[in-house]
This record gives sequence, structure tokens and C-alpha cells, in this order.
Amino acid sequence: MMEGIKEVHGTFGAYDILAKVVADKVEPLREIITWKIRKIEKIRSTLTLMAIEGQE
Repeated sequence: MMEGIKEVHGTFGAYDILAKVVADKVEPLREIITWKIRKIEKIRSTLTLMAIEGQE
């Protein structure tokens, strides 16, 4: 599994995959999404949702 990705699940609906990405700060998160996930062949679009700490 790619660095920073903790979980991956297939989904039904508008998106096919849900990936849980964990990073200590926003910049490493942005780098994982922009330079790793979005560069995967056949990835056409992504939607990023950031969880609020303490609300799990």
C-alpha cells in the first residue's frame, strides 16, 4: 500500500474507491493526493474530505 494510505474500500455510487489517508499536517496530505494518488493511471477525479479531529 502507498505511504500515508491507511485504508481502502470499494464503494457504490459516484466514486469507486474510498481511501483513508493520514498525515500529521496538511502539506504532506496535499503531496500524497496531488503527486501520488492523482498520478495513478486511470484516476479521472478525486474528492478530498478532511475529518475533524475528535469526531470519529
